[in-house]
Amino acid sequence: MVSARRSFQGSLPIAAMQRLGGALADTTGEARFELDFGRDEFGTAYLDVRVQAPLTLICQRSLEPFVLPVAVDSRLGLIRDEREESALPPGSEPLLVAEDGKLNLADVIEDELLLVLPLVPVNPDSVLPDEVVAPPPEATSGEGRSDNPFAILRELKK
Repeated sequence: MVSARRSFQGSLPIAAMQRLGGALADTTGEARFELDFGRDEFGTAYLDVRVQAPLTLICQRSLEPFVLPVAVDSRLGLIRDEREESALPPGSEPLLVAEDGKLNLADVIEDELLLVLPLVPVNPDSVLPDEVVAPPPEATSGEGRSDNPFAILRELKK
């Protein structure tokens, strides 16, 4: 694939990616991908991965599902041994290839989507409930104490 500079494009159902599906609220939709194999100016084999997918996550602010459109654009340096990682050019992530030289491209796509999942998904359009953002009830001023938390200590010192 590398020597022939092969390219692939297509779509993969999100439901077919079981590891990714475990992190999602819903597995409907498909991931559109473009994969390009080649060698850079240093002779290093690479795989360019571009993926776009609508991922349904649970917002941790509102606990409602929402669709997060994600886009991946990365270059993976194909290596056969971990020692080769240091020779990769800047901007390339290592991808360890088996001794037989075969790659499961669906697994590569799934791995890249797993890496772009947010640690804490939050829908940018969500709002906090009123009881969370409501101003605190006004402190009673009849006691003559200030809002300073150390005012009590000052009174005890007297």
